[in-house]
This record gives sequence, structure tokens and C-alpha cells, in this order.
Amino acid sequence: MIETSGLILEANSSLMPWSLIWGIPYLGAAILALLYYLGYKNEKVFAWGSVLSIGIAAAIAVDALYQVLAKGPIYAASSKPWIAWLNVGIGVYLDGLGAFMAVIVSVLSFLIAVYSVEYMKGDWGVQRYFFFFTFFVASMLLLVTADNLVLMFVGWEGTGLASYALIGHWYTDEEDKWVGVPGRKALGIPMYFTPSHSGVRAILFTRVGDIGMIIGMAALYLLAGTFSIPALAAQASAGGWMVELASKGALTALLLVFTLGALAKSAQFPFQEWLVTAMTGPTPVSALIHAATMVKAGVYFMLRMAPVFLLGAAVSSLVAGQLASYFTIIAILGGITAFMLATMALVSNELKLILAYSTASQLGYMFIGVAAAGAAISLLAPGEAASLGVVAGLSHLMSHAIFKAALFLIAGWLIHVAHSRFIDHMGNYAKYMKVTAVSLWLAGLSLMAIPPLSGFFTKELTLKSAEEAHLYSVLALGVITAGLTAAYTLRMILRVLHLPPREETHAHPHEAPPLMLVPYALLALTALVLGLVWPWFSHDVAKAVSDTLGIGVSAEEVLTILQLHFTGVTYTTLGWIGLNLAIVYLLYMVWKVDFVKIIRENVTARRIHDFLYDRWYINSIIYIVIVGGFAGLSIILGGIDHIIDLAYHAAIPVLFALGAAGLRALHRGRSDYYLMLYIYFASTLMLFLYLAWR
Repeated sequence: MIETSGLILEANSSLMPWSLIWGIPYLGAAILALLYYLGYKNEKVFAWGSVLSIGIAAAIAVDALYQVLAKGPIYAASSKPWIAWLNVGIGVYLDGLGAFMAVIVSVLSFLIAVYSVEYMKGDWGVQRYFFFFTFFVASMLLLVTADNLVLMFVGWEGTGLASYALIGHWYTDEEDKWVGVPGRKALGIPMYFTPSHSGVRAILFTRVGDIGMIIGMAALYLLAGTFSIPALAAQASAGGWMVELASKGALTALLLVFTLGALAKSAQFPFQEWLVTAMTGPTPVSALIHAATMVKAGVYFMLRMAPVFLLGAAVSSLVAGQLASYFTIIAILGGITAFMLATMALVSNELKLILAYSTASQLGYMFIGVAAAGAAISLLAPGEAASLGVVAGLSHLMSHAIFKAALFLIAGWLIHVAHSRFIDHMGNYAKYMKVTAVSLWLAGLSLMAIPPLSGFFTKELTLKSAEEAHLYSVLALGVITAGLTAAYTLRMILRVLHLPPREETHAHPHEAPPLMLVPYALLALTALVLGLVWPWFSHDVAKAVSDTLGIGVSAEEVLTILQLHFTGVTYTTLGWIGLNLAIVYLLYMVWKVDFVKIIRENVTARRIHDFLYDRWYINSIIYIVIVGGFAGLSIILGGIDHIIDLAYHAAIPVLFALGAAGLRALHRGRSDYYLMLYIYFASTLMLFLYLAWR
């Protein structure tokens, strides 16, 4: 038995030091940094050292998941406080959610690291790459296994720091590493981005949300007196801080501020812009950040905290009402993000950019899943709502991580073969790369949500959660987006594999080397296998959620709520997907429509294309309103600062000197005191007039 801030937990009796899950990769990163500092720069040592440390972490994480499913949660608290005055230690908390996340992060990162060995061979910054890659994975594993918000935030910021370095890895900014078409502008704002610029954008966009997260953490600590996640859950179930906030009408507002970091990290509207331009990093970085790890951090945070929030709904109807409002807002943001980014992918001609749009769109589905369940708090019991949300969000997170990692890794090889990031320079690759073509089709079909691949079942869960919550507008956005997703995915596959290139290149397509081919082929095959076994595997996911989150719902009850059966929504979604697939096939393979010519000759078509291609002008608006606005404000503040600076260095000494002279004159009883007083005020007035004129 372990006690933490009044909460009693049953601890798994295993003697394994579970902090090794993140400790080994951190140690690996430290060793790589030391070797580099000592001047040892053998590329293979750095590459395989990274692979080894992440592989060990993956093995421990798999064992942890087995232990959790077999014996229950693992709680390994630190015997000594890390920050004593806050009562914060270095503890590990592995329930079903944390254990599943640790396995997803570590195993996918291991496969991506193996791919990187070949992909980054001979790169001028390969040693730096593998250091930050390993540090990133360690930070992400710390984030998903931490038992308190402070330790989680350390991992959270660690991923942000490493992502900045990885996105900007090619900081010399050669044009072939850019995102966007060189020279293109929207509303006068450039729409092309260099690696160094994209790295800065990523860290700034996510830091805005992190400010809200810090404010929320501080507020929770002041109210609950703890940062411990299990202790916060225990207090919420007893009323505590949630009732106090709800009684003041502040619960919805605080939770929105608290989860700003999650919205920014997972690129939800209006924070999606950083993810789009992060494509300047090496392709394995795109797979790591946009598939397996960093963008999932925000979803994980929601999955981790949503049950905590929902526990308070059973205590007070006032809490339940404000929670429903909060989760409805999050679900709407997820729906908007899913739809908006899917429309952008329809017209994009950069392979990795299409996948980036797709990532943000699919993250919107995950937010719909977890938030819609919370919005249904008036229709479901709190435990049932928490189960529905976490199972739906976690399932699609896992499924998406697998097939999107495969898609990005495949994209890396296709771009290498074509010597271009544009799909117009690719074509007919199915003739030369059979394994790659099959892998792309399997991963793509899962993204399209075609049964029996995993993407169908997990996307169905997110739509079912919206249906259960009676969020019909969000459900409509989700269904429409499903069709658009099928359309842009099929367009991408046909363009790359089965149509001739629009522009001739000097490409010599052939299969990737084994170290690159095996990881993405294995991931694509897993998307199929996971779908085939989903009716049985979903029980393990439900068990992990219900039995280890402590939400009072059995795995059987969860499966009853989530029982997959075809409804009107299912048939409508599949029919809409099929219609979109048919239209795209006819347009590209049968009628062979020349869209470039249509856009060039038709004004309306060009305007629609430009609106979508330039991302609804959101990036331009951000630069004009926020960046330009702050630039103007800085000029004004700079002028004020100049006035204050002059006043400090000129006016104040003069005033004090004249004032002191007047006091001395008064003290000596001299009659010219009034003259000095006149000079004092006159000089002050003249000084301010001069400054105003300047």
C-alpha cells in the first residue's frame, strides 16, 4: 500500500525500477553528448547507441504493460522529495493508459530510429540528430509515465526543446529543405518557410499554450494542495477543488486555460500552423513528431485529465453542467480542426505537407472522441463517460500512430527517390517498388477508414462518442471529414504510384534498403492485423481503461457501451467515403482531368484553390494581426521607453538638482527662492515639450 497526499494506492509488487523506461534513453542521450564533447564522432556509434537505448526502453515498457494488464496499476513513488517545498517527487504511475502510451511511444520510436540509421547516413549533423532524437524520446516517455504534473511538465518542455532542434536540424536553410513554394505569398505574407524559421514557429506556438498550462497547474495546486495526478483524482471524486471552482462559475474557464497547452501541442485550431511548417525537419522527425509522439502529448494530457475532471461530476450537478460546457467547446474545436485541415490536404502538392494536414485532422478526431464523452455527462454516468472518451481517444491515437508513422517513413523514401518533395514530380512508382506500394496502400486504406483496417474501427469509435453525446454538428463535421480524408489520400496514392509524373525528373525508382523498408512495411502490416484482431484486442484496451483508471466501470460495461454495430451513421459514413473514392478515381484515372489547366483558366476555381492552398489565409492573418500588431506596439512602447529613459537620465537629475538648490535657498532665507522655483517648473515643462516633439 502506498499513500500519496491522502490517496491510498495498491502498488504492483514487481521490483522493476520502472523509471528506467525514460531513464535509459536519457542516459543514452547523456553518453552521446559526452562522446561528442570528447571529440568522438563515429556515426555508427551515435546511431546504434540511440537505437539500443530506445530499444531497451521499449522492452521495459512492454513488460510494464503486461504487468499492468495482469496485476493492476504500477505506482512507484520517490522515497525522497524532488522539490520538497512543493512535496513533489520523481514518481512513476503506470495505469492502463500510461502503460499503453509508453509502449506506443517506445516501440514506434525504436522503429523510426532504425529507419534513421540508413536515412541519416552521411548527414553533416548526424551526431546532433541522434542526440536530440534520443533526448526527445526520453522526454516523451517521462511525460506519459509521470505521476505528477510538475514531472510531466518537465517531459513536456523537453519534447518542445528537442523538437525545436530537430525541426530546424538543417538550419543552413537550403531551398530543397523548405516547406511551401518559394516566392509564394498570401495577403502579402510569404508562404514558404525555412528549417530555422519553422523551428522557431514550433516553439513559439506551443509556448503560448504552455503559459495557460502553467497557470492551470498553479491554480490547481493552490486549490488542491498537490500536483499528484492520483491525488487530484481522489479530491475531485470527493468534491474538493472542482466544487469550489464551480460554485464561483470559474470551472469551465480554468479548464480551458489549463488545457491550452494540450490544444497547442496537438495542433488544434487555432494552433495548427506550427505543425504544418514543421515538415522542414528530416522525414524520420516528421514520423516521430507527427505520428508517434509529440503531437499525441496533447491528446494524452486530455485522456489523462478527462477522467479526473469527470469524477467530480458525480458530486455536484453544478460541476456536471460546467464540465459539459467545457467538453462541448473542446469537441467543437476538434471538429473544426478535422474539417479545416482536410480541405487543405485536398489541394496540396507536397507529399509531407499532405500528411501533416492529415495528422492535425486526425488529431481533431481524437479530441472529438475524448471530449464528446465528457459532453455526454448528462446522458451517461461519469464513469461510463470517462470510459467511452478514453477508449475512443486512446484507440484512434494508437491506430493513427501506427499507420501515419508508416506513411511518413514511406514518404521519406519516395522523396529521396524523386529528389523532390512535390507529388507532381513522382509517378508510376508501383512498377518499381512493389513492397513500398503495398505498404502505402495498406497504411492509406487505414487512414481512409476502410474496413477491416484498424482506422475504420477506431474512427468509428470517435464518431460513436459524438453520436452518444448528441453533438450532431460535430458528428456532421466528422462524417464529412471522413469522406474528404478518403479523397485526398486516394489522390495522393494514385498520383505517386499509378499515374505518370506531370514533370519529368531524373529519378531511378527502386526499393528502399532493408533498414528503411522493414520498419514501414512492418507498420503498414500492423495496421491491417490490428484491424483484423480488433474485435478481440478492443477488450484489452477496455480492460486497461476500466480496470486501471479507477472509474468504477468494468471492462464488460465499457464494451457494452462501445459495442460495434452498424448504425445509420456507419452506413452514411461508409457511403460518403465510397462516393468520394469513386469521384477521385474517375477524375484521375478515367477522365484524366487537367486540374492545373482548370485552375489557370477559371477565376472561381483559382480563388477556391488559392484559399485552400494558402490554408484559409490563417497563417497570413496571424502574421498581420498578431506579429504585425505586436511590432506596431513595440514601436509605441519603444517610444515610451525612450521617453522614460530620457526622463530617468536627464529630467530626474535636473529636477532633483533644481529642487535641492531651491531647498538650500529656502534654508538660507534667500529671496531668489521664487526664482529657483520658477526655473524648476519652467525647465521641467520645456523638457517634456522637447521629449514630446522628439
